[in-house]
Amino acid sequence: MNLPQRKLPRLQGYDYSAQGFYYVKICTHEKKNIFGRVGNGLDRSAVQLSVYGKIAQEELLKIPERFEDVLIDDYIIMPNHIHCVIQIGCTLSERSRPFPTLSDMIGLYKSGVTRRIHAETDMQLPIWQKSYYDTIIADEAQYLSIREYISYNPVKWRQGKGTDY
Repeated sequence: MNLPQRKLPRLQGYDYSAQGFYYVKICTHEKKNIFGRVGNGLDRSAVQLSVYGKIAQEELLKIPERFEDVLIDDYIIMPNHIHCVIQIGCTLSERSRPFPTLSDMIGLYKSGVTRRIHAETDMQLPIWQKSYYDTIIADEAQYLSIREYISYNPVKWRQGKGTDY
């Protein structure tokens, strides 16, 4: 049987521990709305997080505690996905050891959220879709565009233009 060649999600040959800004999107398993719902409002305050969504948010905000020189620059937890901007190498100190890779961070984040949800709630089903989406942010214009997209994602969700993404 000839199956289609699966597209590799990462840029081949790129060092994903390199200092810079990365946009990441992580979706829930089968894009189920487990992290909350979007109420009225014109920005990120419209998202009302469920117990699962609060766990996802708490674990996301722990990433800088677990990885030196890493910062969560911006984020939003949506009902069935997460958007965030991660900065690797956020201080100007000399790099004495390698920074973690983006994949290392996302893998530990996803497993931490899954472990906590399974331990603290009655949900024992899969939490995450396989893999994640990333963009290496190239310049300030792209950075500002992504931050605006994150901020207004709840509005697009309500309008039906952002239900899956």
